Formats: sequence, structure tokens, C-alpha cells
Amino acid sequence: MSVALRQVKANGVELNVALAGEGPAVLLLHGFPHTWQLWTHVLNELAGRYRVIAPDLRGCGASARAAGGYDAGTLAADAEALLDALGETSAAVVGIDAGTPPAFLLAMRRPDLVRRLVVMESLVGRLPGAEEFLAHGAPWWFGFHSAPGLAESVLTGHEDRYIDWFLDAGTLGQGVDPAVRDAFVHAYTGTEALRCAFSYYRALPESSRQIQEAVRTARLTVPTMAIGAHPVGSALEQQLRPVTDHLSGHVIENCGHVIPLHRPDRLLALLEPFLAAAGSTGSTGSRGQLQHHGRRQ
Repeated sequence: MSVALRQVKANGVELNVALAGEGPAVLLLHGFPHTWQLWTHVLNELAGRYRVIAPDLRGCGASARAAGGYDAGTLAADAEALLDALGETSAAVVGIDAGTPPAFLLAMRRPDLVRRLVVMESLVGRLPGAEEFLAHGAPWWFGFHSAPGLAESVLTGHEDRYIDWFLDAGTLGQGVDPAVRDAFVHAYTGTEALRCAFSYYRALPESSRQIQEAVRTARLTVPTMAIGAHPVGSALEQQLRPVTDHLSGHVIENCGHVIPLHRPDRLLALLEPFLAAAGSTGSTGSRGQLQHHGRRQ
């Protein structure tokens, strides 16, 4: 399946967008340190049934290096404007890592637009449920990235080693395809590229405030699936459970944080039936069973 790259202006920012396939829209939102190529091993399968829309998020990859707007609310507005610019009035939205909070807020704000929501390996603000995961504090890099100007001044010239650390840790030491690795390193090389990436972390207090306000006034009514691996596990599902009407939760065992690159087959085994079940919302008000997927032989 061929992938077309387009520059699309959305919410005042030029976004680099990978497009493949035809059918109902599926919007894929990556995290750090990724680009749209995070979805390399699942994109072709999805494009057989759907129109896959995989942008480089604001400030990332070949998208514009915006001065600001890295809070989840603005990123959700980017996603909404992107779908509008591409003529889509309905989409399934899949977010991982930093792509999860904007995917969540988009579904909260526009349940008429988001027909299904999949969120992975992230937390949604400071919602209750992640206490066990955070028992020893947030991961070390959150503080490092949050200090204005610090991380980019230290890391410039050493980006490849830093990105490799996240890719190795995120695949439990397995690593990723060299071409994908090189694309990520290229995307995050240079002080300005790093500044944009770390702006996501510097905007976390504002993103958390936006999420808290959203759940104070409404519930998540869109059918939702939460997928965990290592290290987040079931923490995201536990956060979403009290505020979501239709939720299923899964943990993929023996899988690192970078699920679409580490265990794409297992991810597709969850995504495909969930995305196809557009007319079903499952049981209301009941706790879905957390499924654990062991190693495939």
C-alpha cells in the first residue's frame, strides 16, 4: 500500500500528514520520540479497510516548528481541524504516549466526530487511578524535559544516543528497524526540534488542567479501548474507568512502550475488531475484563 505525504494547514499550523487507503477515517496520533513512521508496521493492514491519516504532530517531524500550542487542548484542536481540512466528518482516533491526551480531549469535546477511541501507554492528566504507577514518582525524563531550555542545551549534538535509549527501552532491548530509527533521529536533531518536543512536557500542567475541567462537566461517551504494555500497564484503564461509559482494557504482556513497532501483530489483533465494531458499544456501566496477551510462539 502506497503512502502519500501532504502538507495540510490545520489550526494555523502546517502539518506533515501521511495518507493511505480508502474508507472510514482512522486518525493516528504518535508520541515522543516518534513521527508518523511509528505506525509503519500497522499502517498497511489498516489501510486495507480504512483511510489512514497519520500526521506528524505540531512541532514534530516535517510539521511546522510552532512557537507554542503544545497543550493537549490545542493539539486536539489541531486534530479536529486536520480532519475537517481532509473532508472527514467522522473518524476513529488512536493515540499513544503524548498523542493520548489530545485524543482523549477530542473525543470529550466532539463525540459526534470521534466514533471510536483507542488510547495507549500514557496517563490522562492527574485523574485518579495511576497511584501505583506513580508510587515512586513520574519517570525521570519528565522533570528533565520540563525545565525550560535545559534538555535541549544538554542534548544538542547527542540526539542519536538519546533517541536510541528510548527506542531500546521501549522495545525491551529489541530495537526498531534501522530506517525507522534513522527517521526518528533525524526528526529530533537540532535545538529547535528538541525545544518543540520538550514543549509537550512543559505544557503538561495546562494539559492536566484541561483534562480535569473536561471530566468535571462531562463523561466520555465514545466507545473506548485502553491498551497498556510496559511500563504503564493498566494505569490508563484505571484512570478512564470512572469517567467512561463504554471501556475495554487490555495489557499486552512482554511488550515495551512502543507498541506499534514492538508488537504490531498483537496491536492489530486488538485494533481490527474494535474499529470494525462501529455499531456496538458493549455493556454500559460494567467493568470490562482486563485481558493479558502472552508471548506468541
